[in-house]
Amino acid sequence: MKAAFIDRYGSNDRVSVADIALPLMGPLDLLVQVHAASVNPLDVKTRDGKLKMLLKYQFPLVLGNDLSGVVADVGAQVTRFKKGDAVYARLDRDRIGAFAEFAVVREGAAALQPTNVTFEEAASLPLVALTAWQALVEIGKLRANQRVLIHAGSGGVGSVAIQLARHLGATVFTTVGQRNVELVKRLGADVPIDYRSARFEDVVQDCDVVLDSAGGDTLVRCFECVKPGGVVISIGSTPSAAFARSWGLNPIIVLAISVMSRKATAAARSHNARYEYLFMRADGEQLTGITRLVESGAIKPLVDKVFPLEHVCDALAYSESGRATGKVVIKVA
Repeated sequence: MKAAFIDRYGSNDRVSVADIALPLMGPLDLLVQVHAASVNPLDVKTRDGKLKMLLKYQFPLVLGNDLSGVVADVGAQVTRFKKGDAVYARLDRDRIGAFAEFAVVREGAAALQPTNVTFEEAASLPLVALTAWQALVEIGKLRANQRVLIHAGSGGVGSVAIQLARHLGATVFTTVGQRNVELVKRLGADVPIDYRSARFEDVVQDCDVVLDSAGGDTLVRCFECVKPGGVVISIGSTPSAAFARSWGLNPIIVLAISVMSRKATAAARSHNARYEYLFMRADGEQLTGITRLVESGAIKPLVDKVFPLEHVCDALAYSESGRATGKVVIKVA
């Protein structure tokens, strides 16, 4: 099969597209003929080796974390899917590989894809929609009449998180560039904040939930916006010490992470708020719930550009540039 892979960490010049062997399938796995896969910041971080402290991959490593496609074969113990089913999934973090003509997906990670979207639109959703769900619903417990600040509202996670928060009945604040103000309003944002002309903490206070995707100084400033007892959830910063311990990392690494995240931890303490770091996980049951929201029209995919697999380096570079509105997708089949 044709696949995009790296033989060591580095920049785009380490990415090759060539024929490799089919991945091995277990009894609880699906072999999926990939029609489309999406590009996420996680793919760039993986390529660069920025996650090697958390994830121990072997080379050659096929890139890509989420996909849509058709089930080509099923393991002996699979009961929920059959050959020919159109599915989508976020692959398990320890065996990625969506940028390929075929990928192995754990049955519990997959869901039937929404019937009202294309393969390219379906592929754009799993990682970002699950991130939004796990942040806002699972950790934040966001509900009607609460207030939420979502950073980067026109991005992959932000565009879905706005729609989910609107569906839940929350008042939605979001940071966005001026050119995408009307877009985020259509998605359901109540108060767009142009990050170039205003400091978000001067505009919004007393939020129940804040979803941060930038980390660094932005993360620390987020605590100015959250009310006592609220939570700031980050998907773009240094992990928290609690997260590092939950992953069973070496105590020395846990200590190093504690030092790197000390400003956010201190800000949370001073504002009587929680700080949570999220590294989202594959979850087919949650994805099935997202399918229902897509089919009802509550969540609509937002795809910026589609690249063929042969141009995967262009897709990664475009995603890395920060110019994309919504998702970048790779068309495979």
